[in-house]
Amino acid sequence: MIALLRIVQVLLDLVWWIIVIQAILSWLIAFNVINTGNEFVRSVWYALGRMTEPLYRPIRRILPDFGALDLSPLVVLLILYILSTIVIPSIAEQYVLSTI
Repeated sequence: MIALLRIVQVLLDLVWWIIVIQAILSWLIAFNVINTGNEFVRSVWYALGRMTEPLYRPIRRILPDFGALDLSPLVVLLILYILSTIVIPSIAEQYVLSTI
């Protein structure tokens, strides 16, 4: 059980990094530091969008429209933080206490 929780923790960390990389890449594209005309940049941007869009879609339905400001990545990062610092450690603690 603890090994499974560690795997979930690693996956949550991976998703966190994917969202951070996508945010940085979006800033670089917005400020025209890198160009989506480059095939590599376009493929990375597309892949990151395909990975994160299923996470953002339910949040975007709930949040009000802020125009060009998209707060869904911030909400997903907050949820990931809560899961990795509160939920997973408490599940692990309950499991350890139940095996004693």
